[in-house]
Amino acid sequence: MIAPPEKTDVLICGSGSAGLCAAVWLSRYNIPYKIIERRDGPLKVGQADGVQTRTVEIFDSFGIAEDMLKEAYHVLEIAFWSASEEVKDRGIKRTRYAADKETEISHQPHVILNQARLNALMMSQLKEGSSAIEYECEVKGVEVDNVDEDYPVKVEAVKNGVHRTYRAKYVLGCDGAHSVIRKSLGYKMVGDSSDAVWGVMDIYPRTNFPDIRKKAVLNSATGNILIIPREGDSMVRFYTELPAGTKVSDVSLESLQEHAKKVFKPYEMEFADTAWWSAYSIGQRRADFFHKDHRVFLTGDACHTHSPKAGQGMNVSLQDGHNIGWKLGMILNGLAKPELLETYVLERERTATELIDFDRGFTKLFNSKYRQENGVTAEHFAEQFVKAGRYTAGQAVQYDESPITVIAEEDKKVASNVTVGMRFPTAQVVRFCDAKAMQLVKGLPADGQWYVVVFAGDISQSAAKSRLGKAAQVLDQIAQRFTPADRDPDSVVDRVLVLAGDRKKVEQEEIPEFFTPVTGKWKINCLTKVYADDESYNSGHGHAYEAFGVDPAEGAIVVVRPDHYVAKVSKLSEVEAIGDFFQKFLISR
Repeated sequence: MIAPPEKTDVLICGSGSAGLCAAVWLSRYNIPYKIIERRDGPLKVGQADGVQTRTVEIFDSFGIAEDMLKEAYHVLEIAFWSASEEVKDRGIKRTRYAADKETEISHQPHVILNQARLNALMMSQLKEGSSAIEYECEVKGVEVDNVDEDYPVKVEAVKNGVHRTYRAKYVLGCDGAHSVIRKSLGYKMVGDSSDAVWGVMDIYPRTNFPDIRKKAVLNSATGNILIIPREGDSMVRFYTELPAGTKVSDVSLESLQEHAKKVFKPYEMEFADTAWWSAYSIGQRRADFFHKDHRVFLTGDACHTHSPKAGQGMNVSLQDGHNIGWKLGMILNGLAKPELLETYVLERERTATELIDFDRGFTKLFNSKYRQENGVTAEHFAEQFVKAGRYTAGQAVQYDESPITVIAEEDKKVASNVTVGMRFPTAQVVRFCDAKAMQLVKGLPADGQWYVVVFAGDISQSAAKSRLGKAAQVLDQIAQRFTPADRDPDSVVDRVLVLAGDRKKVEQEEIPEFFTPVTGKWKINCLTKVYADDESYNSGHGHAYEAFGVDPAEGAIVVVRPDHYVAKVSKLSEVEAIGDFFQKFLISR
């Protein structure tokens, strides 16, 4: 007897970064889902380790950044080394230091932590915990057959030799570079490979090299090494360029380590132990299609592969899952129209294409032959490496115009430092109810709602107070229009108010009720949505209006998506346009 298919709203094929991040969102929206994974258990030793600032921001929005930041190695400085020009065959010498991250890129740091630990942190957010993942279950194929109108996607799999069939409303192909989902759909990876071969190893070094606990780039006459210190105080990762003509199949740990020793001359390098190593040839490829009928979606390595040196693989993959997870959550909760999913393809296809283009250029910088042929000096290499910092931090992503990204000529006049389509910036503010100094973005937790951030100016002035009152009335009507009757008033369209001026001149009763909604189990007024751009007792002044580029005399409204990307900027006097915006993709009640 053939067992009936197992049904679920979302079937996630693969429990890597993309799949788990999508699952965190689905858990927050209370959407039924299942993850199937061919491995026999959770990832034990991940190959990825670089956690870029945008990923740290995402973990912080989920409320799981604290443990990560406590355990991780914090990358603060880069040391650049190159071949000594004074004396031939002298070896390498340090040419400069640079900050790993410009202050304005993010309030969060760039850190190093094993991917297995990051996965465990995301799994801690799944309501079903590890039971949400079915291990030793290998995908064999996927098909959108529409036999079952409610569950139109069929996935065939095998577990312990037993055939299984799953039916789902949506399927996410998060199953890596050799994706069975992608191959089953007949999609191809388009791109090329170079003849450059690199080795990577996590080692415990005995050395007199002075920058072994710093991120360092070594460009010697023998080859190149990128040093990434790992969490803890001892282990270090080496990415090592191997000589031209090297074949991956010929690389051994011994040959890799002998070559690395030559690059470090005149410094001594011994390897007390090796935790993990591998060799690979560099290739940049992306899938020719990212979806099938907007029912099956590819994410992560299943749709883009590239070199690991810029630290983008795990980060971009995770952000694929971050992008599609909240969209599926809103649709399956009956809050948004299915067309919202079209924006996943629009946004992440472009991101993947830009990533491949960036990686091609970034990889060339590490190629000794390319640098020699193109006259790339050590100074020029360091300059280009530092310039790439905003991109590698994950902060250069900008989404195109779409139903959820409305770009207007007036945007920069309203909020000059806010860019529609990019992630919402932040600055220190003081919470009105308890005088706590905090980053404004902390007031926008990733719980699945949209945020309308209102910069009202100084409401101790009658004109600003009147303007805010009128805007609040309209925003209240808009929020009610898209909120189910049985839900809290801030569950779909949430609100954040940022005042200017001396907060002590404003009383609580002067704050419009829209910004203190009655919510939660005990149905009491929520007072944590109002902030002031004011001096704090212990942390100075954040100058938030200046940071966002908002004139306090004019004010502004910024609509922020659940994933913290800016969707729309509006004048306070044009608040009705916010309702027209939401009408495009949210479902009216």
